Amino acid sequence: MENFALIFVAIFIGYVINKMDVFPKETPVILNQFILYISAPAMVLLKVPQLSLSYEVIIPVFIAWIVMSISALAIFYLSKLLAFSREVTGSLMLVAVLGNTSYLGIPMIGAYFGEDALGYVMIYDQLGSFIALSTYGTFISIYYSSSQNVDIKALFLKIVKFPPFLALLVSLFFIGTSFHPVAQSVLSSLAGTIVPLALVAVGLQLRFKLPSEDLKPFGIALGVKLIFAPLIAIIVCYIFSWNSKAALISIMEASMAPMITAAAVASMAGLAPRLSSAIVGYGILLSFATTWVVYNFIT
Repeated sequence: MENFALIFVAIFIGYVINKMDVFPKETPVILNQFILYISAPAMVLLKVPQLSLSYEVIIPVFIAWIVMSISALAIFYLSKLLAFSREVTGSLMLVAVLGNTSYLGIPMIGAYFGEDALGYVMIYDQLGSFIALSTYGTFISIYYSSSQNVDIKALFLKIVKFPPFLALLVSLFFIGTSFHPVAQSVLSSLAGTIVPLALVAVGLQLRFKLPSEDLKPFGIALGVKLIFAPLIAIIVCYIFSWNSKAALISIMEASMAPMITAAAVASMAGLAPRLSSAIVGYGILLSFATTWVVYNFIT
């Protein structure tokens, strides 16, 4: 309940601050830079080493990557069909594909399935969403923010130098080990800043009245993320006859709202920042209803 309250309060604070015009206009960019260079790497370093690989990871990881891959293809072809700009396409390839599978996933699935289910949440999130953010998200942000032909070598160097990706590479060497309590405390404190800062940044850029040209990509993004993505997960589970708790939780994870950090990446890359923030902001609010529908459908 406290997490849900923070979501609403932080977005509202950002929205009010924007209306009061007391912060510089570049505040969302500064907040996003802090997230990408400090908060997100700290989160990766904190969470990834806590994983333990076993047979149980197969279902959540498989569903996570299938859902993201098919969603990305759907967004790509819909963007071409509807002639969206390069910036809008890049934005949708991030916020309509990557889900908020940790911060929203943990409280929501904990409420629906209990604390015992959270192990599957972390598997789906860490081996699915977070790795996708560090790899796929990096590629999309660089590729679509470039107005010239992409230099593959330069692209590779940018990916390797991207802070969350560097943190991921480092964290893989520490899987199954524990950091010193002091290091753990520092990482936890830094990682804890990602949610309030990102939500305030979303609120600062949130517009309740979107320009008419944003309405179509806005609807496409939320339709794919909140309806199409869980439908893919349901179909995959039906095909493989998966009806275990891991499968049900994976479906719920697929139905989560757009990832806050994905909007931060899109904003930093100049990929339709206002649209990206609106999709995340409204997506979070709408997901409370859509996840309830999905849960009642699969149980």
